[in-house]
Amino acid sequence: MPKETVYTYGHHESVVRLHSQRTANNSATYLLPYLRPNMTLLDIGCGPGTITTDFAALLPDGHVTGLEAPNSDVLTQARAHAAERGITNIAFVTGDALALPFPDASFDVVHAHQVLLHVGDPVGMLKEMRRVTKLGGIVAARECDFSGMVWYPEVEGMEDWRRGHLKVARANGGEPDAGRRLHVWARAAGFPRENITLSVGTWCYSTPEERAWWSGVWVDCTVSSNYATSAVEHGIYTKEGLRQVAETWQRWGSEEDGWFALIHGELIARV
Repeated sequence: MPKETVYTYGHHESVVRLHSQRTANNSATYLLPYLRPNMTLLDIGCGPGTITTDFAALLPDGHVTGLEAPNSDVLTQARAHAAERGITNIAFVTGDALALPFPDASFDVVHAHQVLLHVGDPVGMLKEMRRVTKLGGIVAARECDFSGMVWYPEVEGMEDWRRGHLKVARANGGEPDAGRRLHVWARAAGFPRENITLSVGTWCYSTPEERAWWSGVWVDCTVSSNYATSAVEHGIYTKEGLRQVAETWQRWGSEEDGWFALIHGELIARV
């Protein structure tokens, strides 16, 4: 049986602030060339719906479904975002990514962004994504790789933050270095190697505004989100330790020459 998992971040305001900055253009460019106006698309782990709503705008003759975990209150924001943009070919539902509430072969595209790294059974989730995708359709995933993050300057405490984050995420049942494993998981889920296309995407934060925003998100997430609760419950940090991590992020954010880059593994798998 897969290990029981806990979503490391939850949907604290700082987390939703981070997720709300994600768009199809900055988070799913690897998938966009495959989209056609009449496609049906499932977006698993849609959060506040910014990427999901972008997909719906790109598929005016199709339909997009955003799925979040049961009891998630973030869908209120997702529905409001779609309504504000006047997007109507979209629906938001709740369900289990390991037991998707859809018949076989329901969608042309099934997409997940930064979800597999939080799931205790990523192969099982990919199998479900494959099941509900039509023959000839696409399963797409983009996942971060925390050990692949790089930054400048080497502010004291940043490597300690990374090591602590890896421990918390794994204690919660996830795999924070998911990006480098996507092709392995996809093959284990039944996709032939010749049906798999891999790429790498990046985010970079370097301007004063970007540094302030990125460091501010991590300051708040470290001390106020579900991450903080999990870190203490697992004995990885004390509250004082988390406060010190937050101060480390503040120091990095104040560096005039600060630069931070993330890599993401990207997967296109044909069914």
